[in-house]
Amino acid sequence: METATERSWIELNIENLKHNVRILREAIPPACELMAVVKADAYGHGACATATVLNQMEITAFAVATVEEGIQLRKHGIRGEILILGYTDVKRVQDLQKYDLTQTLLDFAYAQALNSRNAAVKTHIKIDTGMHRLGISGEEISAVRKVFEMKNLKICGIYTHLCCADSRLPEDIAFTRRQIDSFYRLTDALKNSGIQLPKLHIQSSYGFLNYPDLVCDYVRVGIALYGVSSVPDNEAVLQPALRPVLALKSRVVLIRFIGKGDSVGYGRTFVAGRDSRIAVIPVGYGDGFPGSLSGKNVSVLINRQSVPVVGRICMDQLTVDITDAENVKVGDVVTLIGTEAEQNVAAPVVAQRADSISNELLCRLGTRLPIVMK
Repeated sequence: METATERSWIELNIENLKHNVRILREAIPPACELMAVVKADAYGHGACATATVLNQMEITAFAVATVEEGIQLRKHGIRGEILILGYTDVKRVQDLQKYDLTQTLLDFAYAQALNSRNAAVKTHIKIDTGMHRLGISGEEISAVRKVFEMKNLKICGIYTHLCCADSRLPEDIAFTRRQIDSFYRLTDALKNSGIQLPKLHIQSSYGFLNYPDLVCDYVRVGIALYGVSSVPDNEAVLQPALRPVLALKSRVVLIRFIGKGDSVGYGRTFVAGRDSRIAVIPVGYGDGFPGSLSGKNVSVLINRQSVPVVGRICMDQLTVDITDAENVKVGDVVTLIGTEAEQNVAAPVVAQRADSISNELLCRLGTRLPIVMK
């Protein structure tokens, strides 16, 4: 047994990742490129390992959330543009330069502050088209023009974010269309005023899957790149044959026999209704498997058999009822999140039962879990 798989681990199917890249490339317009979103440790997949594979496939545009995430990629030899989507203190302008990172301009005042540091920096302008989180308002065309005049800012891109692109409700579709129209009105106005437009991007994963007709230079793919939907009932317009990349696995480390009426775990929340066999699995909410799944009719797989989680999920371990399972022994592999959707361990199903989405579930997987590539 490898040391990395003695306790609990994340298993990455690299062939599935490569498959997803090929499928997405085939689906986007010919002049468009994939910008791989690898923030939050590539949604729990391991940013450096994932980006290395993507670089080998000639993906040379990446998006992260923080300057530290960008620096980490550079130190691991990742080449191409690395766009920081979130806030960076302008005092760190030297790091932006040293590691050749591209900074998002959060609003007009932030652009002024960054420009005032008297150091040339690559940037993308964020446009607020209705989400009201980050960006210069899409109506403030004159402010955007002034950003292009700031001598220390090299404008490499303009982008926005569609805040309800995943929804197929009529009112949300209408809102998204207004966001799209706002963005293109702005870029058309800039072009008509003589500004040469940089790279444009507007679609994240669901922005692309539900609005594939948009003409942009990049599609920012996050959750789609990793082959899962945010929720189980994915009703996106496009349904590419993507494959999950990540599995969360562990092992049976102990089997206990308990009598009818005995309880298991904190709070005695599970009381056996019959003589039972209980397996102890060394993974818990400290590893990112949500404690909120306790009592939520959640199952895991052992030897392709679905067995229920019983009792409260602890920080470092959980228990499952293997009374009805055959031939379960200490050392057997347990799949908690995997690719077997019909067996209820697919990430969207697990996330929904935790009252969450796949994005959150995956990016919360703990740093003490080693990553094993297969």
